[in-house]
Amino acid sequence: MPEHSFDRSYELHERASAVIAGGVSTAFRAFERPVPLSLSSATGARLIDVDGNEIVDFVCGMGPIILGHGHERVVAAVTRAAAQLQQPSAQHEAEIELAELLRSVLPSCERLRFGLSGSEAVHAALRLSRAATGRSLVVKFAGHYHGWLDPIFAATSHLPPARPETAGQQPSALQDLVAIEWNDTAGLEQLFAERGGEIAALIMEPYPCNGGVIPGAPGFVERCRELCDQSGSLLVFDEVITGFRVGLDGAQGMLGVRPDLTVVAKAMGNGFPISAFGGRADVMDEIATNRVMHAGTYNGGGISIAAALATTTELQEEPQIYERMRALGTRLREGLEAAGARHGHRIVTQGPGPVFFAWFIDEGGVATFRDHLAADHARYGRFAALMLAEGVRLIPAGRWYLSAAHDDTDIDEALAAADRALARLER
Repeated sequence: MPEHSFDRSYELHERASAVIAGGVSTAFRAFERPVPLSLSSATGARLIDVDGNEIVDFVCGMGPIILGHGHERVVAAVTRAAAQLQQPSAQHEAEIELAELLRSVLPSCERLRFGLSGSEAVHAALRLSRAATGRSLVVKFAGHYHGWLDPIFAATSHLPPARPETAGQQPSALQDLVAIEWNDTAGLEQLFAERGGEIAALIMEPYPCNGGVIPGAPGFVERCRELCDQSGSLLVFDEVITGFRVGLDGAQGMLGVRPDLTVVAKAMGNGFPISAFGGRADVMDEIATNRVMHAGTYNGGGISIAAALATTTELQEEPQIYERMRALGTRLREGLEAAGARHGHRIVTQGPGPVFFAWFIDEGGVATFRDHLAADHARYGRFAALMLAEGVRLIPAGRWYLSAAHDDTDIDEALAAADRALARLER
């Protein structure tokens, strides 16, 4: 099979770099090799780039695409909204219907509010936590990503302590943030014993996906719930990725642990910008009375609400979607590991089918963020570039997403491409 060429993407990237800083509008696209891809269309699980290449997509819009690109039901709902109620800056019935549906599938969200991005919804949830508890301290886990805003953007690419991740981020923005290691029960218990009365919120990805898909050790998330209950702190689940992706009720349904506040986004809208945060009615009353400010011009807009209502309704009416994604994801994971072994590359994969992670790691598994950091990420980046040349698009960091549009043919093509790429991959 001839390699794909990306001449037109190179041309457009050069053109974009003259007017768009770095030639991309988000930092994560800058890491794609050999060049940030320019697309002309996307349908189902397939992309067509500006060079005419057809590409199997496992990026899925960095997570939001759960039903597939251009899903008919979502497109129809958005088209109606664009014509009838695009941006009313007023309440409308569809917003209530979506909120009622979310509460029915996420019982922890007794009341909720809508926004546009996961980062802003996390920011609102933490502000609310501080107001509701009268405390300042927020605790997070290393490797868990909660958005790029200054007060929480720390210990996402490195181990504790919390320190700025980017130039221009003031260290003072992190003075009320403590980062500890995931699955460190003893360290967590010591922190709560020493400072529990100061802790407003313990925030986590309950099934972490950003810094490796690394589930909690048996009983760990339950222990987090107990410590929050004992100290009067709020437990915040960041389900921006896992919400509506690992199941209709998210990771909290999978784990059987109920948080005080939940943040969802990404897959809820199948690619259209929307987020929500919600939780206990008594806590959300701080928002209802406007004692805690939450605002946004585009919150609850007609198009985003229509997309999310169509997406979540489809997921509710077609629950077999999750079973199919889990089966395909398992087959893909097992095939990648086998292909690696055939070519002398040890690949370790982990995660449920709709989202999983793959690492090149010479020995052991990945049970901690330290293990994740020790993997050969440079080799994986080269593998992702070779896969793109073979017609399969991956996230260079190692995370894979599936959608309801993927089928066995897509998995066949991905595994055949991986076999060819691994044969050429140097250590």
